[in-house]
Amino acid sequence: MTLNATLERVTERIIERSAPSRGAHLERMAAARAKGPARGHLSCSGQAHAYAASGSDKRALAEGSAGNLGIVTTYNDMLSAHQPFERFPEVIREAAREVGGTAQVAGGVPAMCDGVTQGEAGMELSLFSRDVIALAASVALSHNTFDAAVFLGVCDKIVPGLVIAAQAFGHLPAVFLPAGPMESGLSNDEKAKVRQQFAAGEVGREALMAAEMAAYHGPGTCTFYGTANTNQMLMEFMGLHLPGASFVTPNTPLREALTRAGAQRALALSALGNAYTPVCEILDERAFVNGIVGLNATGGSTNLLIHLVAMARAGGIILDWSDFSALSEVTPLMARVYPNGLADVNHFHAAGGLGYMIGELLKAGLLHPDTRTVAGEGLERYTREPRLKGGALTWEAGSGESLNEKILRPASDPFQPTGGLSRLTGNLGTAVMKVSAVAPEHRVVEAPVRVFSDQEEVKAAFKAGELEGDLVVVVRFQGPKANGMPELHSLTPLLSILQGRGQRVALVTDGRMSGASGKVPAAIHVCPEAVDGGAIARLRDGDLMRVDAPAGVLEILTPGVLDRDPATVDPARSQFGTGRELFAPFRQRVGSADSGATIFGA
Repeated sequence: MTLNATLERVTERIIERSAPSRGAHLERMAAARAKGPARGHLSCSGQAHAYAASGSDKRALAEGSAGNLGIVTTYNDMLSAHQPFERFPEVIREAAREVGGTAQVAGGVPAMCDGVTQGEAGMELSLFSRDVIALAASVALSHNTFDAAVFLGVCDKIVPGLVIAAQAFGHLPAVFLPAGPMESGLSNDEKAKVRQQFAAGEVGREALMAAEMAAYHGPGTCTFYGTANTNQMLMEFMGLHLPGASFVTPNTPLREALTRAGAQRALALSALGNAYTPVCEILDERAFVNGIVGLNATGGSTNLLIHLVAMARAGGIILDWSDFSALSEVTPLMARVYPNGLADVNHFHAAGGLGYMIGELLKAGLLHPDTRTVAGEGLERYTREPRLKGGALTWEAGSGESLNEKILRPASDPFQPTGGLSRLTGNLGTAVMKVSAVAPEHRVVEAPVRVFSDQEEVKAAFKAGELEGDLVVVVRFQGPKANGMPELHSLTPLLSILQGRGQRVALVTDGRMSGASGKVPAAIHVCPEAVDGGAIARLRDGDLMRVDAPAGVLEILTPGVLDRDPATVDPARSQFGTGRELFAPFRQRVGSADSGATIFGA
């Protein structure tokens, strides 16, 4: 199939834009490869330290083997998405021994949950945790005793942080091993309904707690299509998972077989194996374009508009939000997974999942077919599905058709002809919107603004009955430099109530919304942010604004607004408590949202 012309054009301009930084990165990776990851460079004392606790693996480590695999893990047992990783290291060690290799836990990295911290002070550390994870993973691999790495991670900031670290060690092969989603519980739309009823005072906390416990009920990732599951999709589209690995539930024979196969594949990809494939050769410009197409085709999380930019820059690749917008214009929306529909990721997987979607997009010329992956050459491999036959793991052709067209549709007959993301520009600045969950009749709002400096002020105004008529709710001083760019997902129930009353309502903010947010149009990641004196800091209650997703417009209609002095807030209000004082260097150094909101190269 001939490549789509827009896909080719966007890829070419990314390559051209990135040439100096990408070339420098690849030169550094070549130099690192020349030094070699083999452990022979260490002193005898250094090697003894590295092997002292390795038990029966000591001889293989000291004498050289099929390779030593470094395990970087996000395991903790407080959070359902990460709890399954408790058993993974032993499974990986056994799998490595079977092929003559060894494996060691190189280190752990922090893994926080945006669901737990929504609306709390801890959410102001959430985005920065991505860069902390990258730093921690780099420390884990810095001993330089590994021939390849496996990364155990799933959720919001975790996979992007691990990818950033993997790029820093891009001369090493790496395989990402997911834990999978929890089994389906209370449906996501029922959970959302109870949340709205609680926000409206129609049910008490006991009913809310019962609904939440029925939805989040076991090990694995949350089943809605938020940032965590968008991450998993990207790892397949970009070739860092084994085919079909993303949405296999935890603690099942197939999940364990995929974990074992991933460990052994990582060793085979090392310089000591027979198919050396370092990360820097997998994550090229084409892989990132494929990831952006996957993001649009699935209606994925807006958080990836920040994370993909940061991940790419770690490998010298410069992405711009205009790239996302251009690809969205030619990418069909093929999936309806909550909050874009009623299905969860388990239903999506059963309907044909990523294998079917990749096959359809390849036939439509909307993916680069010739990328390198951890499974081998070419993305066609990712149209196949893993199966256990007599205890052996095999990959077989998928069904070739959607098994439920209410959830997953062919590229030739999609839910809508364009992707799930929109870029908005105007005299307020630049923002992005996830439109796949917003009904067409709600995608344009022209109304007076109500201006707030944090989400608690919005909640108080709602409880006081002050949010009447059509309005644009503006929440500013929520950008990365102001307070770490927290998600404002806890505003979703009350804004949905206003919309349900027949009011035309939109949200505009320099902060973030959860990857699970939808229904209410939200122009987020506004740049420049308020703390930098952006136009959002000059708004006052009553100013007229137009938020127009189809036209890509974010415009202040009231004359003279840009001539005002910008508003300010007390900078100390978000700098202390819950560890926030320790992150002052991050707030001082972080770049803008459209450059990845990262401290690296900011």
